[in-house]
Amino acid sequence: MEGFTSFFDSQSASRSGWSYESLKNFRQISPVVQNHLKQVYLTLCCALVASAVGAYLHILWNIGGFLTTVGCMGSMMWLLSTPPFEEHKRLSLLMAAAAFEGASIGPLIELAISFDPSILVSAVIGCAIAFGCFSAAAMLARRREYLYLAGLLSSGVSILFWLHFASSIFGGSLALFKFELYFGLLVFVGYIVVDTQDIIEKAHYGDLDYVKHSLTLFVDFVAVFVRVLIIMLKNASEKEEKKRKRRH
Repeated sequence: MEGFTSFFDSQSASRSGWSYESLKNFRQISPVVQNHLKQVYLTLCCALVASAVGAYLHILWNIGGFLTTVGCMGSMMWLLSTPPFEEHKRLSLLMAAAAFEGASIGPLIELAISFDPSILVSAVIGCAIAFGCFSAAAMLARRREYLYLAGLLSSGVSILFWLHFASSIFGGSLALFKFELYFGLLVFVGYIVVDTQDIIEKAHYGDLDYVKHSLTLFVDFVAVFVRVLIIMLKNASEKEEKKRKRRH
């Protein structure tokens, strides 16, 4: 947790020194890397559109479930095992993985729409703003400044895995569920920062695999979005329950 605290402390400490000119300061990022980042984020946007299409197909035909999850994982593994020079094939696999992922989280999206469509809109906008802000923070920071967080985040993912494993065997509680939800959100927000800096650093050393880098950021975005949507749905349902109790 100290790593997360130092990240936010460093951001607040440097905020007073920021200006409009500092926001345009990408001198640490070479033109080649800047072009690579543009390609990565453009591909990421296309993957998010494909994911939205997958969610829409679930709403139409109820296709989301175990098979789409397996399809998503299989497409990702196929993509990672495909040589970089097969660019069109890898792009197609990325879009397929994104569509399968959208269908897999389709039931959650459908639940949000049936409860209150504004919750879904707010979750998308909030997640996009958070993703943009933390990505920008990683780009504007000194090179490799936050890469040390990778070890802490990996430990966080291990904690989440074992908590989920234990709760599936021994049964979970509401407090444990909330901890997993909020702690998981914190972990994957941290991954946005670390993965962005990792992509920049790899690009500086010649790794310009924009498809793989887009996949990395796509996984981070979906992980954050799912948790934000669940939190907003839970808060909305609790408010609705309180209103019902007051009426009766």
